[in-house]
Amino acid sequence: MRLVFMGTPDFAVPALRALVRAGHDVAGVFTQPDRPAGRGKNLKRSPVKVAAEELGISVFQPEKIKTPEGIEQLRALAPDSIIVVAYGQILSREILQLPSRGCINVHASLLPNYRGAAPIHWAVMKGETRTGVTTMLMDEGLDTGGMLLKREVLILADVTTGELHDQLAALGGELLITTLYELEKGSLIPIPQTGKSNYAPLLKREHERLDWSRRAIELHHQIRGLNPWPGAFTTFRGENLKVWKSTPLLQMEKYLEPEGRKFESRTSNIESRVKAAAPGQILQVLEDGLVVQTGDGVIRILEVQPAGKRAMPARDFFNGRHGQVGEKLG
Repeated sequence: MRLVFMGTPDFAVPALRALVRAGHDVAGVFTQPDRPAGRGKNLKRSPVKVAAEELGISVFQPEKIKTPEGIEQLRALAPDSIIVVAYGQILSREILQLPSRGCINVHASLLPNYRGAAPIHWAVMKGETRTGVTTMLMDEGLDTGGMLLKREVLILADVTTGELHDQLAALGGELLITTLYELEKGSLIPIPQTGKSNYAPLLKREHERLDWSRRAIELHHQIRGLNPWPGAFTTFRGENLKVWKSTPLLQMEKYLEPEGRKFESRTSNIESRVKAAAPGQILQVLEDGLVVQTGDGVIRILEVQPAGKRAMPARDFFNGRHGQVGEKLG
């Protein structure tokens, strides 16, 4: 099938490579313009542009795809279908109607759940236990088109958004190839999206701040859901502090140390400390982290990153600041 591919970030690269491996004629790749990045503000190519150039495919980077120039570029390529994977621009009705087999989107959720720009982040942050990939025939709505195929995966308790991203990106490429094969056979009929839906908006700074009055399990989901980007954060002594790894702890004996010995008096002291603690208060320093009070339960913070520094074990950070049990985060 003669195709045009539209995509920008890492998530879209496996789908592009899968199309080429499967023998499809990718006539051109559309991706976002090069953007300034890093301290030097040098122009940086998108991951899809890098991959397309490696594959020897012509690359187009209109600032706005809906302009007459962008549409004319597409029309000249005469695609049977346009494949869209995290492109980052809205397609007009004229573009949607241009290819004879329509525009096909690969979306990283089980639609109609988590429509929008950040479905993987929000699925993890909300503590979902399953997600997946959906291919759909695009319409003018935001991820509202008729569904073609779905594949489901489990979300493990400690998986990060970065780890799930890579799994879904690979799955998306596989599902895209199956979708095109079934469409060419004529055996695939789009299924309208029905039932309850929710939205996965772009992340804002307010979504990254840890509110220690929330439940321990919710904070844990937030921390792993924002790893590796953009990162959950709190403050310590007025300094911003990224939090990368954690474990929610709901029972005292799960964080009292050391191996197998009984600490009845210590347990009593910790329990009384928990009852008197405010959310965000550091209750104990363990070999592998800091035990912090939350609005419901306690959480062990394992890895942090001070501003301008590398990520490090939370204990090393705390000891390096000569921290004292009883101080607060946030």
